[in-house]
Amino acid sequence: MKSCVDVDKILARLGKIEGQVRGIKNMVADESVPCDAILIQIGAVNSALYKVGQIILERHLRSCVVDGIKAGNEEETMKSLSVALDRFSRIR
Repeated sequence: MKSCVDVDKILARLGKIEGQVRGIKNMVADESVPCDAILIQIGAVNSALYKVGQIILERHLRSCVVDGIKAGNEEETMKSLSVALDRFSRIR
């Protein structure tokens, strides 16, 4: 991955999400936990992953896309941006 993202920040967020997923796993194993509580946590993880995607996409726009256009690679950069937007739009 190009240096367009703060790797440490992203890894920290993903570590928190990983902990949330482990928590959900424990909730599922504990038969006394209500289903709606588990669904709330699944929604939280989904939102957290979406936010990571937003951060990466924003940094891609501010760094990779701007750099590509400044370097004169408009067509290739726009194709890459289109692919990134398509992939991000499929997250939800």
